[in-house]
Amino acid sequence: MSSLDDLQRLLAERSARRGRFTLSSGRESTLYIDARLTTMSPDGLVLIGQLGLEAITNAGWPVQSIGGLTLGADPIAYAISYASALAGRPIRAFTVRKEPKGHGTQRLIEGPFQQGDRVVVIEDVITTGASALRAVKAVREAGGEVVGALAVVDRDEGGRVVLEQEGIAVIALTSASSILANMS
Repeated sequence: MSSLDDLQRLLAERSARRGRFTLSSGRESTLYIDARLTTMSPDGLVLIGQLGLEAITNAGWPVQSIGGLTLGADPIAYAISYASALAGRPIRAFTVRKEPKGHGTQRLIEGPFQQGDRVVVIEDVITTGASALRAVKAVREAGGEVVGALAVVDRDEGGRVVLEQEGIAVIALTSASSILANMS
């Protein structure tokens, strides 16, 4: 399994639901995509790792680390990092906490992120872009350079535009409309 068609099928089967939902952005929608049901599964991890690494490579983004806001970005970043090690071009993965720890180092970014890293911010589903922007802010404040953002799904509801207005190039592996087209 290694194609975009496979990813869209998995997301349609496992992660997408029709109904009436309030999204984390506060928006109402008739489509809910819980990408974690795919991104945290063994076959989803393998597929997303390969496709994510391929997308970053094809974009020509020179990166040392990848990560985003916990919890949605975590399995995606880890899968891509693992795939990068297998490919002989290791990219370190990190996670951005929603709040700094109240003990220990009190860091907002956890993992092997280093000041000066060129970074791709990871997102599971982009709706408004708010979660990705929180991660971008944390990376920049920690001395990282954001070269782009990679999402598994773009809901095509303006989040991409918000990120691009901040000077961040965006790649989405698929879109909500492509997932809808694969739903039975």
